[in-house]
Amino acid sequence: MAKAKKATKKAAPKKAAKKVATKKAAPKKAAPKKAAAPKKAATKRKPNPAFMKPLTPSATLAAVIGSGDMPRTQVVKKLWDYIKKNKLQDATNRRNINADDKLKALFGKATVSMFEMTKIVSKHLK
Repeated sequence: MAKAKKATKKAAPKKAAKKVATKKAAPKKAAPKKAAAPKKAATKRKPNPAFMKPLTPSATLAAVIGSGDMPRTQVVKKLWDYIKKNKLQDATNRRNINADDKLKALFGKATVSMFEMTKIVSKHLK
């Protein structure tokens, strides 16, 4: 008996895949830790005493916000309450205030910007 040769197919040699060299990212260095500062006790912020000093409004300003001594912060707050209550803020440019009769006497003109308003009001406080 003769040995039969097995038919074997040789696989075609595969082309070697090109290897792309990848760069490894350098390990990040940890930032040096700062020494922990001692925590301060949580204290409530104190307002500036100049803002809390009671001031007397002039007669024209008192007609709008009321008479009596009050701090500058309260004067501005009451003035804004009056402006919002009477809808005197300009619809297109919200920074402008359209004065009514009481505010015209105070401002001296029909329209004032909010920044100009505080400047004018400071002249009416003693």
